[in-house]
Amino acid sequence: MDLADVALFRTIANAGSLSAAARQTGTTPMLVSRRLAALEAELGARLFHRTTRSLSLTPEGEAFLPHAVALIEARDSAFESVSSSGPGLSGVLKITAPNVIGHAVVVPLVAQLIADNPALRVDLILSDGVIDIATAGLDVAIRVALMKPSDMIATRLADNPYTLCASPAYIARFGKPSTTGDLVGHPCIKLHAMDTWPFMRDGELDRVRVSGPLSTSTVDAVRAACIAGVGIAMMTYWDVYKLIECEELKRIVLTDVEPVEIGIWAVFPTRTHMPLRVRSFVDALRAHLLTRAPAK
Repeated sequence: MDLADVALFRTIANAGSLSAAARQTGTTPMLVSRRLAALEAELGARLFHRTTRSLSLTPEGEAFLPHAVALIEARDSAFESVSSSGPGLSGVLKITAPNVIGHAVVVPLVAQLIADNPALRVDLILSDGVIDIATAGLDVAIRVALMKPSDMIATRLADNPYTLCASPAYIARFGKPSTTGDLVGHPCIKLHAMDTWPFMRDGELDRVRVSGPLSTSTVDAVRAACIAGVGIAMMTYWDVYKLIECEELKRIVLTDVEPVEIGIWAVFPTRTHMPLRVRSFVDALRAHLLTRAPAK
């Protein structure tokens, strides 16, 4: 089996069309179609439903895709095993991360990795959506989530508790709430995805309904409104830690509840051999996060 054709199959699945795959690989749609047909003939199965307007995986294509990813990873690992004697990291490191943590933490970290490893290239996708990393051909996804290691192939990098905060100007004007009962009387800035705010009360999850003059679709907008003094916001620690350190925002601690402990996770597409560049990035990210871990 020609592994170049297997890699092309994965590119087509990710790109969603033959023409898009051709653009990504620097070839023509006709050649892409011929190579795909050759792979299908070798496998004895049709991998895509193809019409003039759409392209989608067949059940056989869906079944073959994870094997294709594993084959390409094994090929890349084999190349790395015989070329790792040179100094530094090499190859393409493909990452996805949420926007806020991506800008604040991941981008500076990969900038340093690139400076230290001239042969390394990084392809970084910042998105608050959940990307299928296996189909997209990514090495690692950084995710902020409440999950268990058994939920997927993942490792927890750091704690990232939900944190209440407000601007100094807001607190000077309205004061700080001390309990959840006080909180519901304050204007709160809501994220569309969070109708209620979660807390831990006596070991149980308690969701508190809050209200306020502004609800918005992005964490960036919530943070900006909080800085502007619109109200109290609930964000994760790593979304606001720099602003708390420089006292642009003030942390609010309630006495009758505790914050929900979510985490920052590194999620991987397979359990097979992890390239050195991926291990080095994850280790560097974990070390960086530990230097500014949230206070208990």
